[in-house]
Amino acid sequence: MARQKIYALLEDRDATLTFEEDDPLEQTMVLNMGPQHPATHGVLRVVLKLDGERVVHAVPELGYLHRAMEKLAENKSYHEFMPYTDRLDYMSPYSNNTALCLAVEKLAEIEVPERATYIRTIACELARISSHLLSIGALVMDTGALSVFLWTFQEREKIYDIFDLLTGARFTISHCRVGGIASDLSKECAELIIRWLKQFKPKIQEWRKLLDRNRIFIERLEGVGVISKEDAIAIGLSGPNLRASGVHYDIRRDEPYLAYNDLDFEIPTFENGDSYARYQMRMLEMEESVKIIEQALRKLPKGEVRNEDAKKTFPWKDEIYHSMESLIHDFMMTDSGIQMPKGEIYHAIEAPKGELGFYIQSRGEGVPWRLKIRSPSFCNLQALPKLVEGGMIADVVIIIGSLDPVMGEADK
Repeated sequence: MARQKIYALLEDRDATLTFEEDDPLEQTMVLNMGPQHPATHGVLRVVLKLDGERVVHAVPELGYLHRAMEKLAENKSYHEFMPYTDRLDYMSPYSNNTALCLAVEKLAEIEVPERATYIRTIACELARISSHLLSIGALVMDTGALSVFLWTFQEREKIYDIFDLLTGARFTISHCRVGGIASDLSKECAELIIRWLKQFKPKIQEWRKLLDRNRIFIERLEGVGVISKEDAIAIGLSGPNLRASGVHYDIRRDEPYLAYNDLDFEIPTFENGDSYARYQMRMLEMEESVKIIEQALRKLPKGEVRNEDAKKTFPWKDEIYHSMESLIHDFMMTDSGIQMPKGEIYHAIEAPKGELGFYIQSRGEGVPWRLKIRSPSFCNLQALPKLVEGGMIADVVIIIGSLDPVMGEADK
């Protein structure tokens, strides 16, 4: 009740609360941070209890972007739900598309052509770089510097050019299809990726020269927001935030999916578990993603990019203009969706922000009876009180930036 009373009083944005009964000197104050401020990386609201500039207690409050994604999924076919997944982590929509498709394909036992698997791998790693670029740029901006933010955005624009050529859209792409992908990787697109990688690798080194030995940047991040390996596991951290605390776990290697089993790459880890380690993790992961994309392009097999089983996948659009059977299948897939077997499945991928999983319960219909999303940002934000309590209020913004949350998937 006391918390509800505080929230009601904070509806007035100019309100300042003091607790006279247990604090006669009025040294503690409740500060309302967010929900609509760039420093909270979206619509995250954090209620802070402060003793001077020191954080005594923190309560993150989510739900300001809630769109009932999981409930919507129960009323849509699996393909109809695909564009909604773009809006979860909108920094890396391709990862969301892939995670949903892999879960559906696993339950329905649908084979995906090898070429489509490699193209998905390439696109997911491009999405990882795109997400990390924004994370690093925003984190550096949170420390007070703007130039790196602009440079990382320049590179993200080039990745969007690649996605535009690959999928026909720059931001919300919806390129995956159950059983494959919507369109093949053209020679022109492959050459564009190779040219971009060639000029991107030196950029990473330039940024690291600027930041890795920058005393101001290091002192803002080093030793700030520390979490131990044991606490990170107990809270449920995943992705770069978990590996920055020394846990050597990556779903791409430990539970391989897509083409990762055929590719060589390192899983970097750090032991410090602080904001600086989380920044370093993302820098190193971008370098590893570059290696993965280069290998996948060299090994890219020829062949089809979509399963040909008309009962489980959409026919190509040019077929429906000349074939009555294809037209009927297209109509049935659009109207009723894929008729899934009864059962349940959970499948997770290593998304840029951590473990992204889809749990599906099917009653043998074209729509899921229940669909649950395990989103990394929602789980990672559970660590926020532990990271900020006892620290300074100026570090709260840094710690939120180092966790790299996106509220689209935290609120779902």
